[in-house]
Amino acid sequence: MRSARRWTTSLRRCTAIRTTTGARCDRAPTVVRRTTEATVTEDRDDRDSEDRAEPGEAAGEETAAPRRPRPSTEGVGSQLPAELTDLAAAVRAIERGERPAAPARTAPTRPAASRPAAAPSPAPAQAPAPGARPVLPAQLSGDAVAAARTVLAAGGAPESLAEAAVLALGERAGEALREDPWQVLALSGVRVGQADGFAKTLLGGEAGPDDERRVRALVVWLLERAAELGHTALEWGTLGAALGRNGVTDAEETLKAAVADGLVLVFHVPDESAGARPATGEEDEEAPVRLLLGLDRYALAEESLADGLSRLLNTFEADESQDWEGAVGAAPSPSAAALVRAVAGSGLVAHTGAEAARAEPAALVAAARSLGLRAWAVAATEDGRRRLAEHVDAEATATLAGLLAGHEGPGRDEDGALALDLLAVLDAPQLDVETAATLVESVPDGARLVLSGDPAVLWSAGPGRVLADLLAAKVCPQVASRTPDPGPVGELVSGIGFGELATVDAPGKEVVIVPVRDAAEAVHRTVQLVVDSVPRVIGVPPEHTQVITAGHGGAAGTRVLNAALKERLNPGPGRFGGFDPGDRIVHAPATGTAVPGTVVSADAEGLRLDCGGRPLVVAPDAVPTEVRHGWAVTANQAAGRRWPAVVVVLPGDTAKTLTRAWVYTAFSRGERHLSVVQGVEQALAHAVAEVPARERTTRLRDILREQAAAAAAQ
Repeated sequence: MRSARRWTTSLRRCTAIRTTTGARCDRAPTVVRRTTEATVTEDRDDRDSEDRAEPGEAAGEETAAPRRPRPSTEGVGSQLPAELTDLAAAVRAIERGERPAAPARTAPTRPAASRPAAAPSPAPAQAPAPGARPVLPAQLSGDAVAAARTVLAAGGAPESLAEAAVLALGERAGEALREDPWQVLALSGVRVGQADGFAKTLLGGEAGPDDERRVRALVVWLLERAAELGHTALEWGTLGAALGRNGVTDAEETLKAAVADGLVLVFHVPDESAGARPATGEEDEEAPVRLLLGLDRYALAEESLADGLSRLLNTFEADESQDWEGAVGAAPSPSAAALVRAVAGSGLVAHTGAEAARAEPAALVAAARSLGLRAWAVAATEDGRRRLAEHVDAEATATLAGLLAGHEGPGRDEDGALALDLLAVLDAPQLDVETAATLVESVPDGARLVLSGDPAVLWSAGPGRVLADLLAAKVCPQVASRTPDPGPVGELVSGIGFGELATVDAPGKEVVIVPVRDAAEAVHRTVQLVVDSVPRVIGVPPEHTQVITAGHGGAAGTRVLNAALKERLNPGPGRFGGFDPGDRIVHAPATGTAVPGTVVSADAEGLRLDCGGRPLVVAPDAVPTEVRHGWAVTANQAAGRRWPAVVVVLPGDTAKTLTRAWVYTAFSRGERHLSVVQGVEQALAHAVAEVPARERTTRLRDILREQAAAAAAQ
């Protein structure tokens, strides 16, 4: 019931075609896509997300990419499932002024900013534990897999893709692939060239670059690919150019047809680029706009998230009986006092700051609890929760995944909302739009939500830039912490955040720069630091030292570094799928999920891991794709965690991929010590000063601004 309610407002917005210039949606979505995350493949995360190309280049690249699962396009244009048909009918009835079939509560004064009503329902079933593998649903028969396997083999594709095909395309996957071979692009890691070869084998001369089936699949594939680079939409020209690079003759007509057929949504958003012509205010002129194209999955997520944030702003009412002024006076720092004061008067607050600033939302939660409120703080990782618990009662903390799954935190009320009055979400930059929409929908009307995090770190592994867009929209109070991180590492990282790579005094060798000539020397010096120098000079043992590098591949990527570190720290034959008991690992079952742990043992059931005290068994067939050695990780995998000592490896071939956000994230993971093994020379300072981050095309900022303007006009 709650999942249906979640999309009601967004469906209404997309159905009633809007005429304003901000983030307009020009088509009613035909299906709400809620799919299971696909299993990680070996090459889906070969590059850190910040190392990927710009959107135009990325969309046209014909390489294996990490992919979010895409459901079958077989249903596009067909009837909705029964529950969504009923929902759409109810929306149309409301728009006609008729009484919907299902009873609903009286709408509040501002319906766009309030949660759609529903009868009380039991709390939703618990989500799978973080890291759970997708399994083939029982209703998908072995016959369906066999049929898909037959077609795949006939087209020269690996038969091992059969189960994934049935998961993505349904029971009739075999028929769908035979009729439209380019639907194989729905499967993780499949390249355009591979799909073309598959189609040519099945269709012969009938398969051409402008085949309608091919161009439709390409449009969706390119937008899904862009989502994995963080974009929730792409500009019309960017997507058209990518189609052209993939052999489509008339990209413009292809895009028009895709919009007309309902394959993609088109949005009009204000053009705030430097070269855009400003509006003159004359009646015959309109403000310049950009045309964006996106998939309904991410469009609905951004719309739902914006609605939820506006709802919290508009349903909040201050309780004068609560002594918030006393809480302000008792705050442990001026920045904490500013945060408490802002939260006292608003249902939504954005808070920014580095590691030391985590004490401020913790102080807020403690103050709210002292006032009798049900207040909780959540972090992105178990390590983040541990650091949070240093400042507030551990019973008031949870991980984000545990909170949403229902096995941590306050639980749910009878309506399925979180049973709380205040929620502080730390590590907010790691929120993608879909997770954020789910989270915000779970916060009850009238509650307070604080989104807190360091705006200088890498953005989420999934699409969107939630905290950055909220800050840019300026629709809620913002509190910027003035609490600096201590020590030489804190001083260095603070300067990086402002675009300056400065030399800092480090009398205790808290910061060490190790220049190297090539990748081989970088690997040698890294092993030397982890095994000998850092333990001897700094006093941090190897098990508490983390190596961070720019990607998985290359001569100094995680694979090479992990092999060299394993040889020194835990040599063994790799009896269990390349792993031995005692190996440090990272369990990465899905995009954006990377949980560090240690190999305990292995048996017929699989590889047994200890992930932060939580036992986990990974099935034998999943070990090659879900488990990596973890002495060395990427900056994205390290985000949200900290270690006593960190060694950052930057060989010369990483120079063109560096950004300020990547450097800031990697360097700030060290609590006591940071070693930088670098061969990029001046490229490091250039990246810090001139390359802030890889831009993402999103719509959340514009939707929030539009909603705020509409509310102000009422």
